[in-house]
Amino acid sequence: MLQVVTSANVACGYHAGDASIMRLVCERAVASDVAIGAHVGYRDLPGFGRRFIDIEPAALAADVIYQIGALDGFARIAGSRVRYVKPHGALYNAIMHHEEQAAAVVEAVNAYDRTLPVLGLPGSAWLRLAGEAGLTVVHEAFADRAYTPEGTLVSRRLPGSVLHDGQEIARRCVAMATDATVKDVDGGDLHLSPGSICVHGDTPGAVGIARSVRDALAGAGVTLAPFAP
Repeated sequence: MLQVVTSANVACGYHAGDASIMRLVCERAVASDVAIGAHVGYRDLPGFGRRFIDIEPAALAADVIYQIGALDGFARIAGSRVRYVKPHGALYNAIMHHEEQAAAVVEAVNAYDRTLPVLGLPGSAWLRLAGEAGLTVVHEAFADRAYTPEGTLVSRRLPGSVLHDGQEIARRCVAMATDATVKDVDGGDLHLSPGSICVHGDTPGAVGIARSVRDALAGAGVTLAPFAP
């Protein structure tokens, strides 16, 4: 996957990964000239960070700072640094609307390094509060996930939430990147216009899907580069 993508969301040991894996991934990302992003989440290894945790905001902020710092250490040893922050899983979904937790994640990034761009869905409390705090906000879209008419992700508990047809995914990504519309789960037109497109590494066939997306974007004349400086 690191031979295909331009940026890598690296788990920081809370929902997945450990010190050895973080070090190895950072080394390989640097060797491939891939930007390293801190993929921060709830402390939930058994649930892969996909279960909501009703954690106090101060504790959540501390957990996020801890995760960014841990990954940043390995990134710096490898000759780079953490270049952006993206929440993972249930935390990502919760801070769409959970104001207190969204504010806690903003506080953490602001305290650690306010120059770090942050990724999220347009319209989320997370990005709104991040923008108000002066952080650089990047809208993202998901290559392999279905969308509701409101522009949120269809729950993984529902059928059809994860897309698997590489060619169809690639066509959707070209539409996203060229300011065209894609179909939501109800068949309506949805305009996303992202600054970054995510392919999940744990989706079956993820590497093949990522290659299809990259080839399609390049074929459409889209310039591929890390969004973070």
